[in-house]
Formats: sequence, C-alpha cells, structure tokens
Amino acid sequence: MMRSLGLALTFLTIFPYPRHLAGSAADLARAMIWFPLIGLLLGLFLWLVYFGLVLLFPAAVVSAGLIAVLAVATRGLHLDGLADTLDGLGGGYSPAASLRIMKDSALGAFGVLGLILILLLKFALILALTERAEVSALILFPIISRWSMVGLAYLSPYARPEGGLGQPMTSLVAGREVLIASLSAVLLAGLIYRWRGLVALGLVALSTWMASRYFKHRLGGITGDVLGAINELHEALTLAVALALR
Repeated sequence: MMRSLGLALTFLTIFPYPRHLAGSAADLARAMIWFPLIGLLLGLFLWLVYFGLVLLFPAAVVSAGLIAVLAVATRGLHLDGLADTLDGLGGGYSPAASLRIMKDSALGAFGVLGLILILLLKFALILALTERAEVSALILFPIISRWSMVGLAYLSPYARPEGGLGQPMTSLVAGREVLIASLSAVLLAGLIYRWRGLVALGLVALSTWMASRYFKHRLGGITGDVLGAINELHEALTLAVALALR
C-alpha cells in the first residue's frame, strides 16, 4: 500500500518520498487508487500557500502565485499534456496524424493558445473565489480533477499501438482501483464542500464519460497527454462550479 502511495506521489508531484521506488507497469496502475489523496495533499498545500501569500500581496498576485506554485509542484506535467493534446487535435486530420503531432516535443500554436486560455481562466476563477472567501475550493479542485484521470483511464483504451507512458494506467487499472478512488473522491468532496462538492464531482464524472467517447472516436483512445489535458480542464470546471454555486 505505501509503495503504491509513494509511486502516486512521485508520479504526480515533485514532492519526495523517503525511499527510492522503481515500480512496474502494474504498480503504476495500482497507484491510481491514491490519485484523489494526492489531489488532497496538493489542495492542502495550496491552501497553506494561500494563507502565506494573502498576508503580503493583493488578491490578483495571490491568484497568480497559486497557479505558479501548482504548476511547479506538478512539474507542469498536466499543462504539457494539454498543450500536446491541443496541438494534435488542431493540427492532425486523422488519428495517426494527431498522435504523431502529440508526440512531437515542439509547441505549436494550438498548444500555446490553450495554455494561455486555461491559465487565464484558472487565474480569474481562483481570484473570484478567494475574494469571496471560498478558500476551501482550493482544496477541492485538485481532488476532483485527479480522480477524473482514474475514471478516464478505466473507460478508455490506449490509443498508441506501440505503447507509451499512459498505457499501464489504461490497460491495467482495474475496477477495484476505480471504486476505491471514487469512494475517496465522494467522501472528500462531501466533507470539504458539502453538496456543492458532490455536484461538482457529478458534473466532472459526466464530462469524463463524454471525453472518453470523444477520444475513442477522434483518436481511437487516449494517451498520457490526454489524461493531463483532462486534469487541466477539470480543474477549471471544478473551480467554475464552485464559483457558480457559492
């Protein structure tokens, strides 16, 4: 159990784990059971950073600082996935072409535009929420967004025949991992944000199902980049729902 927790922590964040871990593909899939908990740790970290920054800076600077801290804490992993996914979808007119573009390390126009828009959106949402003292939303949104990666991995096949970073998560994740991760997400969302947290979780669940259908049709499945992209989009969606239901 602690091994899979350590794998989840080191995979999703820059935070160190006391022991060196070299897990197998199956170990990485089993580690997805901890994704909502890793989201909780990130959320609590943001919450603490918020209370440090708000003593020194105006609200806009605090919002920008929180976004920067989250990007660094996650090594920009999900932002990179969003940019690659948008480049592939925007520049490729067939599944093979899109997947080839997504594998290219160069950043294209669609990726740049997507990064600008998602960062601006999250900046505005966090600013609005913190100005209304809805600080618990900072804990909520990393939990729900990381849970959605578990659901999408379970619902979707892997798109690349040659395999890749995300293949263990799509091919080997089992119903047990999804069930426990989902129960954890429901419990945490309800405790942190009560009925509004459950509404946000439900809307993200619907969005995850729709994304699975879309990417099966568009790419033949998903990749690790798609999982990162979905995390970014669902961070913004969760923040938007929290703001709308304040």
